[in-house]
Amino acid sequence: MPDIGKRCHELRIVDKDVTWRIIYRIDSDFIPIADVFRKKTQKTPVSVIKTCKRRLQQYDEAIKSKKQ
Repeated sequence: MPDIGKRCHELRIVDKDVTWRIIYRIDSDFIPIADVFRKKTQKTPVSVIKTCKRRLQQYDEAIKSKKQ
């Protein structure tokens, strides 16, 4: 999902009446999950994109501060 960032992907899970989406990123040693939501339209909502970007940025900052 280039709208969110490099190495970000969307997993689609079709349930009985609902289609779920899991937004995740593939890192070298970890796969952070940015969001899980119920998708009702073709287009990913802007609010989900913003939330995912913010969460992944917070994750990156936390990992960076741990390494220092």
